[in-house]
Amino acid sequence: MKALHYTEVEPQEVYGIPGVTVRWLTGKKEGAPNFAFRIFEMEPGAVIPSHQHDWEHEVFVLAGEGLVGVDGEERPLKEGDFVLIPPGASHKFINTGNGVFRFICVIPLKGDTRP
Repeated sequence: MKALHYTEVEPQEVYGIPGVTVRWLTGKKEGAPNFAFRIFEMEPGAVIPSHQHDWEHEVFVLAGEGLVGVDGEERPLKEGDFVLIPPGASHKFINTGNGVFRFICVIPLKGDTRP
């Protein structure tokens, strides 16, 4: 069993993008057999640019306001919203609010590409 408060997991830079960190709560290194469970935090104005993967993402917004773009369609997001990003879809996130935009992102274990 692993039971911690998420703030006990060290935040890491995301692809060298300023103002964006990720906390890998579970994944390959933690012995999870199927999924990687992460929390992203984006400072105001931060952008995760469009990119794509061969796996889906399940996202749940914990705090703040942002925008998700999936295959050219954009939607605002706020606390309590969720989004499914299909495999292969081009996607991006933007913090459009004045505070931290924090969200859970769950992916299949094959997406855990940490060294």
